Amino acid sequence: MLRKVLLCLLVFMVSFSMFAGGQKDTESSSKLIVIITPSHDNPFFKTEAVAADEAAKAMGYTTLVVSHDDDANKQDSHFDTAIASSAVAIICDNAGADATIGAIRKAKEAGIPTFLIDREINETGLAVSQIVSNNYQGALVGGEKFVELMGETGKYVELVGKESDTNAGIRSKGYHEIIDQYSGMEMVARQSANWSQTEAFEKMESILQANPEIKGVICGNDTMAMGAMAALNAAGMGDVIVVGFDGSNDVRDSILAGEIKATVLQTCATNAIMAVEQADAFIKNGSTGKPEKQLTDCVLIDGSNAANLDNFVLN
Repeated sequence: MLRKVLLCLLVFMVSFSMFAGGQKDTESSSKLIVIITPSHDNPFFKTEAVAADEAAKAMGYTTLVVSHDDDANKQDSHFDTAIASSAVAIICDNAGADATIGAIRKAKEAGIPTFLIDREINETGLAVSQIVSNNYQGALVGGEKFVELMGETGKYVELVGKESDTNAGIRSKGYHEIIDQYSGMEMVARQSANWSQTEAFEKMESILQANPEIKGVICGNDTMAMGAMAALNAAGMGDVIVVGFDGSNDVRDSILAGEIKATVLQTCATNAIMAVEQADAFIKNGSTGKPEKQLTDCVLIDGSNAANLDNFVLN
């Protein structure tokens, strides 16, 4: 009889241990937040990924940080990994306003909320939050500064971002809302450099051959501004006015060196942290207490305040 009691007790203890272990594993996996951004070769995207990662870990979550490299198929694979891993949330700077809709819908159907940063999608009601910089407001500010630097007159070039990226169109529209008011401003070329520094360098080289008399270049982001500035310097045209958009340390240093004249700061680190905080609130309470679409204002950076900028934060 005693042996039967001891045997039952042993079975109960082993079963309880396995159950507790299983509960622990479930709890561990349920603390996973997956962070998906474009390539970390771009300091903007690296900054938002690092900010989100650090914020999530500080709140007690585990993280998986991956890049889709602006490839929608690769992004779909990352969403599938998040679903298979029973992630509690996805933070995403997406790979396309239309191409991302299906992936977010699939995650939502699996019970995993998505929080978008930097780039919106062309549908509401799928992502819990879409936290983006006010690109239109920022472009108005950048456009005003560009016109001022140009003295309201002269031939200029515009380098735009990826045509599939909503932000590229919004920034260009904002720029022209200001620039087109001035009859003395003449755009002689407008080309997409796909957010790429290398491509911007190559495009600028080609444009300069046909338009050696340009006075200014306005760019959809800082990496393209850096590429344009490098091409201008190589052509002995370092006095051409260049304005960017993002607020990177590279452009900060260029401004302080007297090359690029201005940029528009997006608070990407702040937006990434907001997304994690809202994910945490949603996980715990079922609501963020915020509207889905949220805009944060941009800030002009030039020689007057560039020294106070570091990693997309203006001190």
